Amino acid sequence: MITSTTSRLALVGAKAKAYYELLKFRLSFLVAFSSGFGYLLGYSGAFDWAKFLILCLGGFMVSGASITINQIIEKDLDKLMSRTMNRPLPTGRLSVKEALAFGTITGFLGLLLLAIYTNPLTTVLSLVSMVLYSFVYTPLKRVGPIAVFVGAIPGALPPLLGWTAATGAITHEALIIFGIQFIWQFPHFWAIAWVADEDYKRAGFKLLPSGGGKDLNTAIQIMIYTLFLIPLGLLPAKFGITGINSAVVVTVCGVLFLAQTFSLMKNGNRKSALKIMFSSFIYLPIVQIAYLLDKI
Repeated sequence: MITSTTSRLALVGAKAKAYYELLKFRLSFLVAFSSGFGYLLGYSGAFDWAKFLILCLGGFMVSGASITINQIIEKDLDKLMSRTMNRPLPTGRLSVKEALAFGTITGFLGLLLLAIYTNPLTTVLSLVSMVLYSFVYTPLKRVGPIAVFVGAIPGALPPLLGWTAATGAITHEALIIFGIQFIWQFPHFWAIAWVADEDYKRAGFKLLPSGGGKDLNTAIQIMIYTLFLIPLGLLPAKFGITGINSAVVVTVCGVLFLAQTFSLMKNGNRKSALKIMFSSFIYLPIVQIAYLLDKI
């Protein structure tokens, strides 16, 4: 009896862990964080904690659903790559039917929460984001680097969703914070694609620009998009969304981020690409926090 109960608990624990992995918690949390950032930057008047928390939860759930659908579609491709072969679907810890039910329920509940507690514009944009990521970006990864452009749209929508949840409108301020996160994703994606190039080739993914080569042309494009982040990062201060303090922080972060790209242009090695990748992970949250602190 005790052994049977222990076995059942172990099975439930294993399933729960598999569903947790399916959500890609850290990535979905970053989506929720960016949504919350947009809301905090856009709100005025009395702060609505309930709406803020539900926005973050809804964004987290919609992101988790999108990622789940992505993994269902790429299940067989994930088996070919060392970085993904241990995911729940390739290993059989979850069936496609289980993952589909989980993704459908999670996505529906996330959109429902947004529809009830935010506004139609935020809900529709969330749905657009899920469709673009799951059903457009995912198959385009085997077509060419156009996938990075398409994927950057849903990737940049979370702060815009937060802004629309707070204001009910897409304003020029909303487009500025969308644009910063949109441009940031090009060096971010391409650095990851450089590091994971061998794995991606096994699955037929074509994400690097310039014919998919790990060469100087690709390194230069990474540098150019990173360079764009410096003037873009100053726009919130220019248009009165934030102030001079964040402008200084963002400029310093942009210059340090840009400096990493010169090493890649010079050496063209994996180590340099890793530095850009990690720099991209650090850049975005620091910049967003700087904006928020400046507003406060």
